[in-house]
Amino acid sequence: TEVYRYLNEPGEAESICRDILAIDPDNQAALRLLGLAITDQFTGEASDRYSESERVFRGLASEYERVYHLGILQERKGKAQLRAGRPPHAVLPIFEEAMGLFEQAEKIRPAGNDDPILRWNRCLRLLQSRISSEWSKEMEEFDASEGPPV
Repeated sequence: TEVYRYLNEPGEAESICRDILAIDPDNQAALRLLGLAITDQFTGEASDRYSESERVFRGLASEYERVYHLGILQERKGKAQLRAGRPPHAVLPIFEEAMGLFEQAEKIRPAGNDDPILRWNRCLRLLQSRISSEWSKEMEEFDASEGPPV
């Protein structure tokens, strides 16, 4: 099923995970991949299945896996919102939630697992670049509206 995600075919991965879960409802790998496959399909529109992926991730047995993947859910939700044209300041609370979850995951992570730290850093860099470019654009618009000095 991971192969289909890597091939950018999240619908196929989702279908396979659902087949596995129909036979083995507690299959942790299938739950994790199902949640990720759903988030792979986010577009930033109302049709995105945020609550469904949240329910799937909440079904993970490991506290670390639950918290970490709920962070990924928020991160991907925020990225989808940005791609859909929402301004960075409007999606800031989504990224803040993701970063808070990554901080929680870091505290309970398995030894040697730096994934939550790397995700937290990525969220920060994404926000910095978007907010910086939004600020630059606003300043350009302000300068243009000022016109030449009289």
